[in-house]
Amino acid sequence: MSRLTQCPFAVRSGGHAAFTGASSADGGITITFERMRDITLSPDKKIAAIQPGNLWYDIYTNLQQHNLAVVGGRVSAIGIGGLTTGGGISYFANQYGWACDNVASFEVVTASGIIVTASPTSFSDLYWALRGGGNNFGIVTKFNLETFAHGPQMFGGQRRFFNTSFSAAIDAFVNLGVNAAVDPKAAQFIAITLNAASGTKVAIAELEYADPVLDAPIFGEYRAIPAFSDTTQLNTLAYFTQQLNNSNPKGYRETFWTASSKLDRQMVQFVFDVSFEEFAKIRDVQGIVPANTLQVITVPQLEQMQKKGGNALGLSPADGPIFLINLSTRWDLVADDARVMQANANVIRRFQEEAKRRNMVNDYLYMNYASQYQDVIGSYGGSVGRLKSVAQKYDPTAVYQRLQPGYFKLNGAPVENSPYV
Repeated sequence: MSRLTQCPFAVRSGGHAAFTGASSADGGITITFERMRDITLSPDKKIAAIQPGNLWYDIYTNLQQHNLAVVGGRVSAIGIGGLTTGGGISYFANQYGWACDNVASFEVVTASGIIVTASPTSFSDLYWALRGGGNNFGIVTKFNLETFAHGPQMFGGQRRFFNTSFSAAIDAFVNLGVNAAVDPKAAQFIAITLNAASGTKVAIAELEYADPVLDAPIFGEYRAIPAFSDTTQLNTLAYFTQQLNNSNPKGYRETFWTASSKLDRQMVQFVFDVSFEEFAKIRDVQGIVPANTLQVITVPQLEQMQKKGGNALGLSPADGPIFLINLSTRWDLVADDARVMQANANVIRRFQEEAKRRNMVNDYLYMNYASQYQDVIGSYGGSVGRLKSVAQKYDPTAVYQRLQPGYFKLNGAPVENSPYV
């Protein structure tokens, strides 16, 4: 209908994007998948056919009763759609790659209204493009994900540190990122935040292990660091996604920003220092909760990305390990938008300048962490031309570029000419 009437539209899976218009169409049609929530296992239980209205909590709890899991999101209330087509970082990424690398096939509605199954052997170019290329090629109405055996429990939780432990935490973070191949069942990130009222700086190490092992040797360095809080325990995958979801409440102003570089200790220390400097400038903003989440795209992850013909992200094992940051800030009032946005933009700019100064540049932007002022697809390097060719083949009138303007398109940032430079 939109194609025939030229009416703008949007498609919503979980609707978790952090900027206006990403998954809604003001004055147009918004298609929400919230009632399309079937999850069906194949007879051999190797494939889970999942409709796009499902959130990751639904998926994990459903599969848990079969002692199975899939490679997917780490926050319970995020939808399968955007996370998977944007890449999809997972607790199990070192073992299996990202969510997009573990899709057996997609059921896709093309711009002409034809429904096709895109897989490594059928519409393989479209299959490749959907693995990281976002919503530029069709509407995915079913994700057929590869399952793997996963018992009822795993290890996970947080160790929280004050600034006296920051140096040791940075060492542990970098060492685990570099040595991920030693034990690919381990996953980590470090989030840093500033308590606006007290000025207290906190680093939160989120640690997961795919098996129910309380004291995996790979986390020994982290365990040796004095922590003021430790919630690590054995529990279910679904439980750990709920715990992370608790730190992502709805109803606030919110912004995400991202950037990458090569990984070394100096870059991580730089991000700690610059983030806290910029956070301090906005301490007085009502309801402010500024955070920066630091992660590593490890060599094992990059190696897994090469399977099934590779994904669309434009990354290779030779690039790794890659240092990835995700600024995520929430606050109360529209009147403070400009100040908060500027502080986040300052962190990104200074990070990228430091990476250039030290010859540590990696241009990759992770779609699911980017702001509306960032050109995600443009950061995909050699994949960009191929993505545009696939779009031209399956959508020659650019329905998904013109009529579905939300989220990240093939020709630039959602909002051009950012005022925050």
